Amino acid sequence: MARVRLSVAERREELLRAAIEQIEARGVAAVRIADVASALGVSNALVLYHFSTKEKLVAAAFAYAAEDDLAHLRRLLGRRTSAWRRLRAAVRWYAPTGQAKGWRLWIEGWAVALREPALRDVAKQLDRQWKAAIAEVITEGVAAGEFRCPDPAATALRLTALLDGLAVQLTSYPGALSRARAQEWVDEALAREVGLEQDG
Repeated sequence: MARVRLSVAERREELLRAAIEQIEARGVAAVRIADVASALGVSNALVLYHFSTKEKLVAAAFAYAAEDDLAHLRRLLGRRTSAWRRLRAAVRWYAPTGQAKGWRLWIEGWAVALREPALRDVAKQLDRQWKAAIAEVITEGVAAGEFRCPDPAATALRLTALLDGLAVQLTSYPGALSRARAQEWVDEALAREVGLEQDG
């Protein structure tokens, strides 16, 4: 049976999905262009035509993997409800005890980004977007009189740093910390950072 001819955008998306699957299965360092090509039954040349290097493919795959999560974050923060409800929903979803996917993928990506400039640039840009979105809803809460927070940007940095660190603990060291305790710490930190009681 002949392969369906895909548009350039469709082909890139197919390659990116396959790259994510191969990265999750093999790890960033071990994955090869040939693995992605083989998974789809296409040539190495086709993959290289779209991405030119493994580093560019990996960076694009990480950006693609994050887009769904970023879109979901924006939906949570865009709801018509109080800033506190939106912020709490977003933080609980993003937390390693929540529904956001890919913590293992991102932890490995952070390690590789130390040596790969293309991936470092992608990770840095995505990190900025997360922090900016969190800071924006905190700023809205301050303006509405819901929160007491003198520096929303610093608060967003502290919160995401806590979440990232807990993700490393829960993902890399199973049993070192219970999910219930991690969620308790997240809830306490969030309430403390915006000047609210935990059950607010």
